[in-house]
Amino acid sequence: MTLLEYLHNMPQMVALTFLLAILYIGDIVSVRTKAWIPSVFICAVLFLMGYWTFFPKDIVARAGVPLVVATMLMYLLITNMGTLLSLNELVKQWKTIVISLAGIAGIILIGLAVGLVFFDLNTVIIAIPPLVGGIVSALIMSKGAADAGLIDLSVFAIVIYVMQGFAGYPLTAIMLKKEGQRVLAKYRRGEWQENLAEEMQLKDETSKVGLTDEQAMPPLFRLIPAQYNTVYFRFLRLAIVALCAYLLSTALAPLVVISPFVLCLLFGVIASSVGFLEQQPLQKANGFGFAVMALMLFVFDTLNNATPDMLLRIITPLVVLISSAVVGMFLCAVIVGKLLGVSKEMAFSIALTALYGFPADYIITNEVITMLTNDEQERQALTRHLLGPMLIGGFISVTMVSVVLAGIMVAMIVPA
Repeated sequence: MTLLEYLHNMPQMVALTFLLAILYIGDIVSVRTKAWIPSVFICAVLFLMGYWTFFPKDIVARAGVPLVVATMLMYLLITNMGTLLSLNELVKQWKTIVISLAGIAGIILIGLAVGLVFFDLNTVIIAIPPLVGGIVSALIMSKGAADAGLIDLSVFAIVIYVMQGFAGYPLTAIMLKKEGQRVLAKYRRGEWQENLAEEMQLKDETSKVGLTDEQAMPPLFRLIPAQYNTVYFRFLRLAIVALCAYLLSTALAPLVVISPFVLCLLFGVIASSVGFLEQQPLQKANGFGFAVMALMLFVFDTLNNATPDMLLRIITPLVVLISSAVVGMFLCAVIVGKLLGVSKEMAFSIALTALYGFPADYIITNEVITMLTNDEQERQALTRHLLGPMLIGGFISVTMVSVVLAGIMVAMIVPA
């Protein structure tokens, strides 16, 4: 057997090792460039090179992540997202929420207005949810396009997700730097009033991952000893909530089409609020990293249908729609921000989180703060002012609205 024949009949562990090496190389480049070159871009390029040379088309399935596994993980991950919602925190950051929603409205309005002039309805519909969100919305639209027989657009949804960070990262860094300089100038003149409520909220956000087993046990199960709150119990409760979302989606199907993933997000919020789920149960069950890894592999698996000719066909809509999204979010976010007394730099930064979400919003904000000052008190003032809105903005757009929007718009795709 020749080497080429061996690679085309690649064993599972060889396939898995190749794919994990690609993900790690993407991380290395992102770290070395301080996230200016997104890891997803490097991974996408390496996957394409592999598919165009020696990768078997089903390398991700060979590695152990077939469609059924990826679908299962989407149910668990989106339900887990819902548990992050705290109504009290969102009430405190109501201006951030309004600005984030305004930016999303700008993406939709300008994207539709410009997109429909140059492209067909399917292209625009499939592009908008990934522009508003991240991996989950991109996967929903990619799968919807594939189910409708639109192979080019199935790849397009993933390419949008891969490339939009190139617009979002540098623009966010520039805007945050200008906002940080404005805040520092006032702080150094003694004119800046630190917001202690935001400080307490930020501490609350960062302490969530350090909860003890007793604190992590949801209120409905507090009478059960902590030692029974095992990994399997957490997975079981997540699966029960996701099952309820699936069953309701199926029951409503004759009347109205609602994506089960949208209901997973809603049910995650409800289950967390009533005490059936703790916050971030997937992290506490030590399953979050594996779930994200497998889902990322499945995202790049979509590129196995991409050819050089196909990429040339979608480059024009890619550039036009990303540019339209940036213009739309800028106009709407800045106008609404001005009405709410928020600077245009801060408002635009909040809106831009739709293009990448967490953890990029956290990384970029901290990089800017580090670049602006070495003084600890100044760093704290900047952190209180910048980090909270950026995290909430990314949560609203990428975690919540994009999944709902994808669930709505995937039903609007016209089959080929």
